[in-house]
Amino acid sequence: MPTFLARLSPTNAYRDLRFFLRTRERYEWSFFALSLTITALIIWAFFVDSHFEKPYKPNIIYFQQWTLDRTDEQIVAQQKIDQAKRVIAEREQKAREEKLRQGFKRLDEKLDALGI
Repeated sequence: MPTFLARLSPTNAYRDLRFFLRTRERYEWSFFALSLTITALIIWAFFVDSHFEKPYKPNIIYFQQWTLDRTDEQIVAQQKIDQAKRVIAEREQKAREEKLRQGFKRLDEKLDALGI
C-alpha cells in the first residue's frame, strides 16, 4: 500500500475536523452561516429560474372568409359593424392606458413628496 493511503484514517479525519471546528470563534460561525445562506439562495434562484419557461403559444389571427357573391350593401353593413367594434376596443385601450398613467402619476407625486 502506498504511504499516502496508509496515513488516511476516517477516525483521524473526524478527530481533526472536530478539533478544527471547536477552535473557531463565534464571529467565524456567523460568517460561515451567512456564506452558506447566500450560496444556497443563489443556487435556489438558478434552480427556480431554470424551470420558469412559459409554453410557446403561437399568436394565430383568424379572419373571416366571405363568398364572392356578396353585395355592396352587405360589405358596407359588415364594415359598420367592424368599425363599431374597433371604436369600442380603442376606447377600452385608452381607458386602460389612462388608468396606468394615473397610477404612475400617483407614484410620481409620492416620490416627489419624499424628495426623490
